[in-house]
Amino acid sequence: MKFDSYYGRQVVKPAPWEADIPAYIFLGGLAAGSGLLGAGAAARGLPTLRRNSRYAAIAAVAAGGLALVRDLGKPSRALNMMRTVKLTSPMSVGSWILSAFGAFAGLAVATEAGRRLVDDDSTLGRVRRVADPVAAVGSALFAPPLAAYTAVLLADTATPTWHESYRELPFVFVGSANAAAAGLALLTTPSTETGPARKLAVVGAAVEFAALERMERTMGELVAEPLHHGQAGTLLRASKILTVGGALGAAVFGGNRAGAAVSGLALMAGSVCTRFGVFEAGIHSAKDPRYTVTPQRERLERRRNEGVTHDSITTGRP
Repeated sequence: MKFDSYYGRQVVKPAPWEADIPAYIFLGGLAAGSGLLGAGAAARGLPTLRRNSRYAAIAAVAAGGLALVRDLGKPSRALNMMRTVKLTSPMSVGSWILSAFGAFAGLAVATEAGRRLVDDDSTLGRVRRVADPVAAVGSALFAPPLAAYTAVLLADTATPTWHESYRELPFVFVGSANAAAAGLALLTTPSTETGPARKLAVVGAAVEFAALERMERTMGELVAEPLHHGQAGTLLRASKILTVGGALGAAVFGGNRAGAAVSGLALMAGSVCTRFGVFEAGIHSAKDPRYTVTPQRERLERRRNEGVTHDSITTGRP
């Protein structure tokens, strides 16, 4: 059946976001996963992995912030989001999560610099020793919310494919974030210290793959259609191949420097494809009225079959 709308306009207005937003979503996830990995490396006493992951976290969160400012148009709009806290707004809460994570990631990098520049027996050295675990714990605490909040932000819109994926999409993004961070660690860190990264790659890839498969099954065949066709379908198919291949490579060949590097690149590329694929699927679903109208009609029909009419919903009377 062909659907149309008044004056040829979409039923749902597509989000006015450009490529900066999926880039921001990827970079935020990379920062979150790197912060978590850096905290784990600090606890395990792996100095190179700790240092590389901390530098990766601050670089990714800074680049993600620049992508967000670029999309907003001017820095003052980003600062205006910090003027209030609105718990019902994913954007407001996410801005504070990003800021808090960035503060702890910056503190972690400062403690890394202090290891080289400050004598441990000096006053600044003692401050550094206190600040180091604070930075690690803070980064670890804010990493999961940072990786997940962008999924909540997308699902909170009226965009059909994003909205219907609200149950699984946070798990997809968290798994993808950890896989990407593990991939970067495999690429930049000697194999003698990448044991935690290899484990995180397998766990992150498994979570992402399982959540994405479940999301495609449970959100409804029609609304899931944009995930399988066009540019989004190509990206998400590539994502699955790259993520699974990268995880297997990390598990089997992660002890080899070349194998670890190839696996790391595959994991990072898979994460990029996931974010851009989900983004493109949502934009496409907003442009076609049938992805909005058909689910609405199905919900109305179910209510009628259950004996629930529009009047009883709006007035409370049967």
